[in-house]
Amino acid sequence: MTHTWLTVVEDALSRVDESLTATLEGLDPDDLARRPGPDANPVGWLAWHLTRVLDGHLADLVGAPQVWEEWRVRLDLPYDAGATGYGQSSAEVGAFRADAASLTGYWAATWHRTREVLRQLAGEDAERVVDDSWDPPVTVSSRLVSVVNDVTQHVGQMGYARGLLGA
Repeated sequence: MTHTWLTVVEDALSRVDESLTATLEGLDPDDLARRPGPDANPVGWLAWHLTRVLDGHLADLVGAPQVWEEWRVRLDLPYDAGATGYGQSSAEVGAFRADAASLTGYWAATWHRTREVLRQLAGEDAERVVDDSWDPPVTVSSRLVSVVNDVTQHVGQMGYARGLLGA
């Protein structure tokens, strides 16, 4: 198998899939909402947030609707439709409440869509500009590197937070 930049991105994200699923396993809604410190992000919120980040950015790359549109009602979180977790207050983070099955389901649907999107992209897409409000402009490849960086940090935080809770 020839490895391209897209297969490397998919491989990196597949490791997030494995870690996220394992970290959520066996946690109840109280565990998922428990904050390891007064203003710390709980495991469940981190799972939701990193999934929203991946979902939003990948949908934007191909002009597709976000998976969130299907899962928003199921998760029934007290957030606006466009919320991703970015910039939320401590009180907003503290209002998070969901079960592991719903979070895992949203992740699985987003991961499925992510693989579809990555297979739609081609080598020449790497340098396609997706946001010219930055200097230098953001390309597909730089957006994907940013997403991989963000979601791997958050899945690591999930594991650490779970360990602090003794779960």
